[in-house]
Amino acid sequence: MSRGDGRKLKLMVVDDEPDNLDLLFRTFRRDFQVFKADSALKALQILEDEGEMAVIISDQRMPEMNGTEFLGKTVERFPDTIRILLTGYTDVEDLVEAINSGQVFKYITKPWNPEELKSVIQQASETYNFFKQRTNALRRALRRESLYNDVVSALRESLDYSSMLETIVRTLGETFNATGCCIRSVEEGRLSVVTFSYGGNATNVQAWLSQLEAPMQGILENRVTQIQQGQNQPNNITEIILPLTYQHDLLAVLALYQENSLSSWSEDDIQLLEVVSEQASLALSQAKLYQRTVELAEQMRNELKVASQIQNNLLRQSWPEFDTFRVQACCHPAREVGGDFFEVFIHPQGDIWVALGDVSGKGVPAALFMASAISVMRRELSQETSPEPDQVMQNLNSILSDDLVSNNHFITMVLARYTPYTGHLAYANAGHIYPLVWSHQGVRQKANDANSSVNVEPMFLKTRGIPLGILPIWRGKGDNLTLKSGDVFLVTSDGITEATVVQETTDGSPAIRSMLQQEGLWKLLQQQEQLNLDGLLAAIREHNPVQEDDQTILALEVLLTDEN
Repeated sequence: MSRGDGRKLKLMVVDDEPDNLDLLFRTFRRDFQVFKADSALKALQILEDEGEMAVIISDQRMPEMNGTEFLGKTVERFPDTIRILLTGYTDVEDLVEAINSGQVFKYITKPWNPEELKSVIQQASETYNFFKQRTNALRRALRRESLYNDVVSALRESLDYSSMLETIVRTLGETFNATGCCIRSVEEGRLSVVTFSYGGNATNVQAWLSQLEAPMQGILENRVTQIQQGQNQPNNITEIILPLTYQHDLLAVLALYQENSLSSWSEDDIQLLEVVSEQASLALSQAKLYQRTVELAEQMRNELKVASQIQNNLLRQSWPEFDTFRVQACCHPAREVGGDFFEVFIHPQGDIWVALGDVSGKGVPAALFMASAISVMRRELSQETSPEPDQVMQNLNSILSDDLVSNNHFITMVLARYTPYTGHLAYANAGHIYPLVWSHQGVRQKANDANSSVNVEPMFLKTRGIPLGILPIWRGKGDNLTLKSGDVFLVTSDGITEATVVQETTDGSPAIRSMLQQEGLWKLLQQQEQLNLDGLLAAIREHNPVQEDDQTILALEVLLTDEN
């Protein structure tokens, strides 16, 4: 310590001459707490016992250890001490060494002038006080910054709301050496019944917590920090209760207390606590927002699961098996729900309707228009007399175009009517990818006979009009053809033709990733012994771990029978 009894600074005089030692003691004993040492070794022992001195006056010429060596040994441990060197020599090298190694503030030659010496010591004590105040202020600032950084780092470790409340109460309790600390969140203008607390002595903390209801309610009403400290408090308690607010929103009420503390919180501590509480409020606000975001995300996931199930139920998942033809269809949305759809509708007259559509965009908006399109289409197909495909397209466009245009959506779609007993296929295309028709029987014959000169190529049905929802009146026309035994009618969404696939090279260079397109799809179709859309999709999706678009495919295959 640099101060002794009362407010006197500590001063030590070191000289091997008793007369000088007594003179120095008498000169300064009224203004300082003076310690005497007749050798450097005794002086070091006094420093060991008494701690830091404000000023040390040392003679240069002493046995065992001179003044310069002695003062040099005090620098590292007591850097703030002011050192005065008494010397009868005027040797420049001794003075330089004293200044450099001993960090001597002044040197005074013997015999000294008493008034001059008093003036030097007065200046030394003032210098000591000044630098001590600056040093203490710097240390407080560094401590504040260190504590602030520690608290902020601890608060950033968690975004869970309950964990954040626990982190705040534990971190602030430990940082400010509190006997007890507690926090209660504020929900809809009321204190939560759940209390997060910190403290070593559970009995005392529980007793303290039981007295906090009224003070915390007071903070809830006036939002003003309450500080109670002094001898009048029970058990000499110092108590601080403060609001945690962010952007005028009261988030929680925090309380700390110290019991029988020898060093109660200073004004700097309280200011630091208020600064740190602002960061705690910000962290708590972020945690609350994160919790709300997680809850909304979970709610949205649950709602999307329900929507996905509804959409799956809306798409016909099964239909009767037919003797002369087979229908396959599957749909894989890129998200929980999507805008792709297919339909298989059996008309009472015996016609088989198949459709595949793609609403622009993805997710919930596209799924809503998809549901509307299916609903309207089923109503149109349910007429007593099976309609023409192009007429159905016109009716769909007339009913849906206003909503589609106003929401910047459109629908591409292929709709086909197959009459089993004649093999007649009538279709209409509203801006969709060209459907394919080919003889799967011919493909298998070509695969089984390497010498066959038959060249099987798909026929792209290129008659099409504009997408639904572009113009008030649909512009387009239908077309028709006859399917023979072994023929396949297939239509896909662009999520399949635009999927990325890996093409192996023959020269050993790295494989090339490119869009499948219809040419690539045709190559995959030729490799199938028996048409299997699930297997086809699995082969396409193998190289696409991230699905970027809805993928839908539908096929109507005329089967080979004993008659043909």
